Amino acid sequence: MKIEVVVECENYLGEGPVWDVEEACLYWVDGTGRRKNRPSLWKFDPQTEQVRNWSIPHDIGAMSLRKGGGAVLALADGFYTFDFATERLELITKIESDVTRTRLNDGKVDRKGRFFAGGMDDKEEAKICSLWRLDPDFSVHAVDNGIICANGPCWSPDDKSFYLADTFQQEIWRYDYDIATGLASNKRVFASTENDAGVADGSTVDEEGFLWNAQLISGELVRYAPDGTVERRIGMPVRNVTSVMFGGDQLNELYITSMSRVDHPAVHDLFTAEIKPQFSAGHLFKVSGLGIRGLPEPRFAG
Repeated sequence: MKIEVVVECENYLGEGPVWDVEEACLYWVDGTGRRKNRPSLWKFDPQTEQVRNWSIPHDIGAMSLRKGGGAVLALADGFYTFDFATERLELITKIESDVTRTRLNDGKVDRKGRFFAGGMDDKEEAKICSLWRLDPDFSVHAVDNGIICANGPCWSPDDKSFYLADTFQQEIWRYDYDIATGLASNKRVFASTENDAGVADGSTVDEEGFLWNAQLISGELVRYAPDGTVERRIGMPVRNVTSVMFGGDQLNELYITSMSRVDHPAVHDLFTAEIKPQFSAGHLFKVSGLGIRGLPEPRFAG
């Protein structure tokens, strides 16, 4: 196994990596980077080592590429489309834009091309957010509520299970999932981080059906078996790793985002007080040599 920095991007809040199998490139976001005058959207081509970025005047929770080109974005106040060539941003619909302390956070697309994104309380304390589903016809549907900070939406290889973490309720949930309708039901606790050194952030599922989660604060990658038991832990060089995604030609390389933010709005004491970020905090990492493959990420069908 080898752990390396592949892009020295110093993201304020790196999140949401998406490997696109068509372009063989990795996209990711800097969720609140614009607050520090940093780019919001990032792209890395491993073949050429070229890095591109785009700035957006909103906090960004997640992105997915669209089948017809461009991207769909979960921004602070709602869903938008984005054209990479013209940098044109168009509103699809606003989500709870009247509640100033909440914003859309992590999101991902299911294998029917629906885009799921959940909210987060910017103060990281109140269960006032929901999980939303954006269908290809641009209709929006509430999926769940009572969430503090939604992270890590992903699906089992057979599409029968949907996973979602609430970072500050310190749980990863598992739902029964109906791929035909996009409905999630029978919510229960899949894993808890209450006794861990870190809390659950972004996730992905490999081809064996094991869930990989990036643990914020502890700096660990945790691989959970389908029954919720911990199969392995991998310590990363920085404490605040934020999300994971398989990529590469064989989908056998694990990309990890991280954050350099040291000022936290939360009232809880989970974060260690820091004056400056750790060395390499905010960079994009890659783990190779795992002998494990991921699953291709679908594009948004709208």
